[in-house]
Amino acid sequence: MLSKIIPLMFILIMACHQPHPETLKIRQDVQNIPLDNSYKKVGDIPLPSGYARINYPSDSFAEWLRNIGLKKDKAVHLYNGSLKNNQSAQFAVLDISVGKTDLQQCADAVMRLRAEYLYQKKDFDHIIFSDNGGTSYQFHSPYSRVNFDSYLTRVFEMCGSASLSKQLKNHVDVKDIQPGDVFIRGGFPGHAVTVMDVAQNNKGEKIYLLAQSYMPAQDIHVLVNPLNPELSPWYEVSNDSFIKTPEYVFSRDELKGW
Repeated sequence: MLSKIIPLMFILIMACHQPHPETLKIRQDVQNIPLDNSYKKVGDIPLPSGYARINYPSDSFAEWLRNIGLKKDKAVHLYNGSLKNNQSAQFAVLDISVGKTDLQQCADAVMRLRAEYLYQKKDFDHIIFSDNGGTSYQFHSPYSRVNFDSYLTRVFEMCGSASLSKQLKNHVDVKDIQPGDVFIRGGFPGHAVTVMDVAQNNKGEKIYLLAQSYMPAQDIHVLVNPLNPELSPWYEVSNDSFIKTPEYVFSRDELKGW
């Protein structure tokens, strides 16, 4: 989140918002850890009957997200290796580094996924993020992994949900949702989750997957659907005004794209 190098009390104000317990539909003790994951990548997560994944170009962000590996261990760990208190929010855990410090929280995870895609594509000129004051952070040579990781640390220190919300394109209609889009509430506090995959049936009805990190910094994980266990982990595009995830509630008009 924004300025994680500032004093602790200000960090708590700026970080991802922990919602009121009444908004949380599922809770589970840390001793009751989910079973091992049996899927190799995001694109292996099974679909409900009658749905098929929407085709995207092979070099697209959408296709890259589908090919992110999933850890066999379904437990969400914090940056320091300890278990997250709530082990009921995730369907699976992405095989993406969380780092060793309390930096890669909600908006940082969104930026990590976008930056990793551009880095692997060698599209270095487009790896750029801005802080809330408008200062831009461009990734420059050498294009080594060490330099890339150092660059991301700087971005995570200086950028957050408020700045990312400004950087992303304006409102995306949920009916036009696609992988890589972001539900985001920019602010102090705020939160953000990434759309990981989208599918539809022959009626044109769409469903989608969501992934998040949170506070403290933790493994990026695919979210369950707390209101529809039969459809979970998929969410359906509907006329509902709110998208209720296990640990946060977004408005449908808080969807943005790159």
